[in-house]
Amino acid sequence: MTENQPKSARTVESLTYVVEQLEEEVIFGRLRPRERLVEEDLVTRFEVKRHIIRQALIELERMGIVVRQRGKGARVCDYSPEEVQDLYLVRQLLESKAASLIPLPASKGLLKDLGSIHRAYAKSVKDGNLRGIFRGNVRFHQTLFAACGNPYLTEAINLYATKANVIRFYVGRDPGMFAGARDEHGAIIEALQDGDRERLIDLCVRHLQPSPKAYIDAYRGLFGNS
Repeated sequence: MTENQPKSARTVESLTYVVEQLEEEVIFGRLRPRERLVEEDLVTRFEVKRHIIRQALIELERMGIVVRQRGKGARVCDYSPEEVQDLYLVRQLLESKAASLIPLPASKGLLKDLGSIHRAYAKSVKDGNLRGIFRGNVRFHQTLFAACGNPYLTEAINLYATKANVIRFYVGRDPGMFAGARDEHGAIIEALQDGDRERLIDLCVRHLQPSPKAYIDAYRGLFGNS
């Protein structure tokens, strides 16, 4: 952020920075489920005004990462096993439907875009770059499902995928799962190129399965069946 930026631009940039930093800390496990987020501490840490922190917490709540309660402040969200199962059922319905609508064989433009994202993602997996893995995964799926041609369906997919971010990164407890996701991305591209609708849908469904299991196992390890 530079001093010669308009105040409104600096505010937006500061807000975006705070949101992204806290989002990644939750997703990467640096902030744990149910951990409190104290406004005063965040103001001091990020060196921003209190209203920016409050707006950041509102945005993180919208994303399904933070829960705010009157009189209790904000805490990191923890989805119960039942909530995880419900959320992933919705994601499976939406994403399999989108996969059924993507024109096949896929266009050269879509294959080129996905191929570029996939190569960057694979490098991040090789390097152990968690931020690159997370952001690359988001870009891959947003690009893939946007190709279904239905903006309302795409919007719904992105909404529930964002809510699942805090869940799906629990695969990081097993680094091999990142390699598995990388290979599945490659297989999705191949199915698009080959025009294999059945395989594409099956891959999209199976691609969702490791994350909720890893999260539920971790959740029960932390909180039992509470």
